[in-house]
Amino acid sequence: MRKPRDFDAELKALNDRARTLKDRKVKQLGELVIATGADTLDIDTLAGGLLAMVKDTKAERKEGLRKVGAAFFRGGGEGEASDRPESNPAATAEADGLAQPFELKPSEN
Repeated sequence: MRKPRDFDAELKALNDRARTLKDRKVKQLGELVIATGADTLDIDTLAGGLLAMVKDTKAERKEGLRKVGAAFFRGGGEGEASDRPESNPAATAEADGLAQPFELKPSEN
C-alpha cells in the first residue's frame, strides 16, 4: 500500500516558499531604489514616475529606458555620470529623444 501524501505539509511548504520569494522581491526593489538614488525623491514623485512608466505605451521610449537601465547595471550601478553624452547613457537617450519626461494623466474612470 502506498504512503498517503501530507497535503497540508506540502501546502504549508509552498506558502512558506512563496512568502520567502515575495520578501526577497521587496528587498531587491528597495535595494534598487537606493542604488539608483531614487530614495532621495519624495514618495509622491517616485510613485508618480513609476505609474507614468507603467502607463506609457510608446515602445521607443520604453526601449530607451530599458537601454539606460541595462547600462546602469553594466556599469556596476555606481551612478557616476560624466558630462560627455557618450559615457552617460541617460544623456544619450535624451539626445536621441528616447527618454523624454513622462506626463501623468489622470485616469478617466
